This record gives sequence, C-alpha cells and structure tokens, in this order.
Amino acid sequence: MIYGRGRGFVFTPNLFSSLGNPQAIGMALIRLCRKGTIRRLARGLYDYPRINDQLGLLSPSIDDVAHALKGRDATRMQPSGAYAANLLGLSDQVPMKVVFLTDGPSKHIKLDKQEIILKRTTPRNMATAGRISGLVTQALRHLGQRLIDQSVIQNLKKKISDDDKRQLIKDLQYAPAWIADIMRNIAKPNGD
Repeated sequence: MIYGRGRGFVFTPNLFSSLGNPQAIGMALIRLCRKGTIRRLARGLYDYPRINDQLGLLSPSIDDVAHALKGRDATRMQPSGAYAANLLGLSDQVPMKVVFLTDGPSKHIKLDKQEIILKRTTPRNMATAGRISGLVTQALRHLGQRLIDQSVIQNLKKKISDDDKRQLIKDLQYAPAWIADIMRNIAKPNGD
C-alpha cells in the first residue's frame, strides 16, 4: 500500500513502533501535524487526509478508523446496531453514532459530526466478531423481532453468499433463539 497525502490512510503511532521510542515517534507525528502532512483525528489516531477538489478535506471512513483502532488495541470489533443494518442494506440511514462491540475497552471517538462508540461486551457477543453471522445477528437485534418480515429475509438471502449461509448455520449457537430461527431461514436454499 502506498501511504501519503490525499490517500485517506488512518493509522496509530503503533504503526511506527519498530522505528524508535514512543516519545520520538510522538514528536515526529506532532511535527507532521503542524506541517499539515497528517491530521490528528483523536488522541492516538491520525490520518493522511483525503482531499476533494470541491469539498476540501474529507473525513476518514468509519471502517478505516475501526481497522486502525483494532490494530492499535489488539482487540476484536463487531459493527452493531444501525450501522450493522446499514452494512447489510437493511437500512439506508448512516447513523451519526456508529457502535462497534468490542472485547477491549469502551471508548467514544468524535470525528467531525460523527461519533464512533466502542462498547465493551460479553465474550458470547464477540464469539462471531468479524464473521457474517456476527453482522447479521447485530443487524437483526437492532431491527427487532417485530420488524423482521419475509422481505427482510429475502433481502438477506440475496445479499449473502452460499459460504456465508454455511457460516450462519455454524454459528447458530451464539445467536438468541429468535435470531437463530431467522438465520436458519436465511440459510435455507430458495424453494424450501
């Protein structure tokens, strides 16, 4: 990957840990921020900002920020709530508060008008982190049992690959019973 100005790369100081001591790395990052080469997004979180001719500096993507935080803290993260529903196409809304479940510390990170919330949760909730079953479980939990109808199930059947459907079946044990029933239905071949 090529790093540099205008490419939108999000990183933490840990990326440079092999280059020197933390104080020297911190001072170098401060100098690069003052110079405008990089931007400090939050404590311990930086980016090479993307620049649009009409809009100017763009905010980094939520996924890029999450990836940087996951690497820094050596934790697992699972999109949750409205963001999980949006990622699966079950909602058109991009939430202003994006929630990730984590097995690391809880945190709130403010990026312009958007907020990323890392919410510590149970090992059971993190058992499927990073897998389609975790995303489906969190999206369905957000929608609630009453709002899930045949159109939601058909939408997920179309979006999810056969391999992902097999993964849903493998991970049924980690989902609440009502979500496990829906996941079985999603994983069923069409026509059953």
